[in-house]
Amino acid sequence: MDISPPDDRSRVLMRLTAALFLGYLAVALSLPVIPVYVTQWPGYGNMLAGLAVGIAFASTIISRNHAGQLADGRGGRTCMRLGLAGYILAGLICAGASLPILPYPLRYLVLVAGRLVLGVGESLTVVGMLGWGIGLMGHARAGKVMAWTGMAMYGAFAVGAPLGLAIFHLAGFGGVMLTCAILPAAGLLLSQDIMPSPIHDGRREPFWHILGRIWQPGCALGLQGVGFAALGTFISLYFMHRNWPHAGLGLTCFGGAFVAVRLLCGHLPDRVGGVRVALASLMVEATGQYLLWCAPSPTLALVGAVLTGMGCSMVYPALGVEVVRIMPPHLRGTALGGFAAFQDLAYGATGPLTGLLADRTGYASVFLVGGICATLAFLLTLHMATRRR
Repeated sequence: MDISPPDDRSRVLMRLTAALFLGYLAVALSLPVIPVYVTQWPGYGNMLAGLAVGIAFASTIISRNHAGQLADGRGGRTCMRLGLAGYILAGLICAGASLPILPYPLRYLVLVAGRLVLGVGESLTVVGMLGWGIGLMGHARAGKVMAWTGMAMYGAFAVGAPLGLAIFHLAGFGGVMLTCAILPAAGLLLSQDIMPSPIHDGRREPFWHILGRIWQPGCALGLQGVGFAALGTFISLYFMHRNWPHAGLGLTCFGGAFVAVRLLCGHLPDRVGGVRVALASLMVEATGQYLLWCAPSPTLALVGAVLTGMGCSMVYPALGVEVVRIMPPHLRGTALGGFAAFQDLAYGATGPLTGLLADRTGYASVFLVGGICATLAFLLTLHMATRRR
């Protein structure tokens, strides 16, 4: 089902993207604040702070299948709006961790509970957005929907981190968490009168069968995510370790290139095919990672960060178009949920594993691993293209 005329389609997608942006700020605002808040407690160090942050990703991965089934069975609108409500509930629960009457162990348990709810909300919101958007815009614009979804999420990260810290200094942890509850409520209001997408009937398949049909684009996406996560975790430390100036510019260069390519090239997977765009993107990402690995100067390292951002930008929508292509409409939400779980797993595992590697062989080695993984993703995608021909 398509909405017409085209201008109406664009307006609807813009409103859904804005609603997702507002909701995803609940994730982005809290991300830099929680480690600062938890490590201020007596006896609570980096490990417990990191667990409080990372446990949300665990619940996101676990709930991807259920989010996809909900989007397929009851529609993306219901799924996304339940996810936004989950963000609101998570913010209110986490705000309870700021109550001074609670002992620190109980505060921590309340915080972890809120983070678990947040992870489920994230899964429902993103999968619902994809199902709702693709259902309304049509199969032929699936790549555009995925590109705009990514822009909303990473735009929220870019704005949310400094904004969250500013609110924390002004209004404390409780103020941040209440803001994390208010913003998704605005997203709910913004999406209130957007029509639901059609629900398709068809025979359900076990989740593992669906993963078996999408494992190749999923594995390629996961391998691509290693370079993304490695850069996000270690580039600032890499610059500082080598006594290079402008350590903070690495993430700025990466993020700027990522968003710019999404804006300029978001239509390409729909127009020229997802596999072609993925192959070109993975080649650029691998080049950027290898350049970071062997960069003799900060300037070339920043060029590597730019190339990595350019390469990473379009892999998700490009390979996602292939998932949409091979899956019937009534299984699309479940398939996209499983597809995203490959990336979630890569993001969650890369930090600790490459951290162990960096402790033994230095920070440059993590970018070598990122380059190798991007190369393997390129070869896997090339194999997909060869099989199709």
